[in-house]
Amino acid sequence: MLRWLVIGVGDITAKRVLPAILAEPRSRLAGIVTRDPKKAEPYGVPGWTALDDALAEAGADAVYVATPVFLHAPQTIACLRAGKAVLCEKPMALHYAEACSMQRTADETGRTLGVAYYRRMYPKVNRAKELMAAGAIGRPVLAEATSHDWFHPDDGSRDWLLDPKRAGGGPLYDIASHRIDLMNYLFGTPRRATGQLSALVHPGEVEDNATAVIEYDTGVRAIVDVRWHSRVLRDEFRIRGTDGEIDLTPLNGPTLVYPGAEEHLPAHQNLHYPCVENFVSAVLENRPLRSTGATALVTDWVTEQVTAANRRH
Repeated sequence: MLRWLVIGVGDITAKRVLPAILAEPRSRLAGIVTRDPKKAEPYGVPGWTALDDALAEAGADAVYVATPVFLHAPQTIACLRAGKAVLCEKPMALHYAEACSMQRTADETGRTLGVAYYRRMYPKVNRAKELMAAGAIGRPVLAEATSHDWFHPDDGSRDWLLDPKRAGGGPLYDIASHRIDLMNYLFGTPRRATGQLSALVHPGEVEDNATAVIEYDTGVRAIVDVRWHSRVLRDEFRIRGTDGEIDLTPLNGPTLVYPGAEEHLPAHQNLHYPCVENFVSAVLENRPLRSTGATALVTDWVTEQVTAANRRH
């Protein structure tokens, strides 16, 4: 049995993370760390405002870090040093150096560190991986992903995402990170990365659009374009090869199209559940962890290359 402490009760935590932990049969919720302890009452568990007290008193084996990005590194490191396994929300940290320090602490303490890039668990993503290995599109050469939406919280909800000191950046950190991680998952080690970002429609301290270009050791080039200023929703993901194309559009839908066939492979109703389940199996049964600190920090490296390239321009 894995006893969980959850830090932060925001929108995703309430809708997905806590339900996933409560539904996972080998998991028990031991407590919640939140600025408002009353948020723990509906779950019938203790609530703490101080992480150190919770780590000392909750009797937890694992911690889910679901706070804004600027807290990921210090809270994850504190939990690892307290002997807990940690599953951290994405992106891993504000900076690549912070992400490396998180992984270094996991190595030093011998504790499991995972990052919640749950799209690695999508059945159709893994089917696409199988198809590429089987040569369904020849040699993969180009991958393209777009995620376009309208996000400008005038009402103050989730406004921390517009603060670079708390979120790191805009859509590059928030939604591109998932797609960059998938590119790394599918194509291996990035050789170099560059990109552009700007505040085009929503002026502010973070960008409202970003384009990342990544080249892999395999020779594949990936393009990830994300926008918070589009009233037309887009969720595209395509892999082009010398002999055909795999189309996962929309990425969050069930459809997978490839030469000569179409399959429907829906994700779990709770997108976080397979991620939590995989983490529990890794901790309790030493099963392979699909999204580790070591794999996630590569996404932070790409993000840092893109932001650095933008500063140079």
